[in-house]
Amino acid sequence: MSSISDQSESRARPAAKTNPDQSIQPKLVKSKQRVADHGEVFTPAWMVEDMLNLVKGETERIDSRFLEPACGSGNFLVPVLQRKLKAVQARHGRSDFEKRHYALLAIMCVYGIELLADNVAECRANLLDVFASYLKVATTDPWHRAAERVLAANIVQGDALSMTGTDGAPIVFPEWAYLGRGKFQRRDFRYDNLTERASFQGTLFAQFEEHEIFTPAKSYPLMSAEEIAA
Repeated sequence: MSSISDQSESRARPAAKTNPDQSIQPKLVKSKQRVADHGEVFTPAWMVEDMLNLVKGETERIDSRFLEPACGSGNFLVPVLQRKLKAVQARHGRSDFEKRHYALLAIMCVYGIELLADNVAECRANLLDVFASYLKVATTDPWHRAAERVLAANIVQGDALSMTGTDGAPIVFPEWAYLGRGKFQRRDFRYDNLTERASFQGTLFAQFEEHEIFTPAKSYPLMSAEEIAA
């Protein structure tokens, strides 16, 4: 699962990348108070694109997983999803069945943790808007509701440093997989357990497969998009 930081210190913008129409640039700061209280400064779009280009192949792989531990309103996750959906269109655009299922898989593979509730809501809404616009589905459509359910589980309010949610309980993320023929698999894992992966490198446990080390906190029966929506 890849991880990139959304809330970083602002830097001087190179002259070559200056956009003459500053009015279309998103606000990098919501308020001075939020900067003082939480260090909240959003990454500009041009910098996001430069950073994502460093892992371009992964951003264009539909099933690659991206976690943003300070996701804000989705400055990184939105363009990641847009790149994944372009890959969906290129590979599965001729089949409406496959396009819909792989588009849902794309949104299943973006994850975020955010401390502030309003940012969590904005991030989910921004990702959902990209997904719904791509499939041209209304809010009453089962595919729209399925994406809502996925984002409710994938974009969580909590503290990435303590790896806990607002209730103090460990953060749990679902691992989604598309098995074909319209069926998805979901297994839930504790975030703190997943971060232990690197600690096994160079040890006696390095020879084991991941499924032999990591035990899901919960497993679900295979589900269709309609069942996820319900």
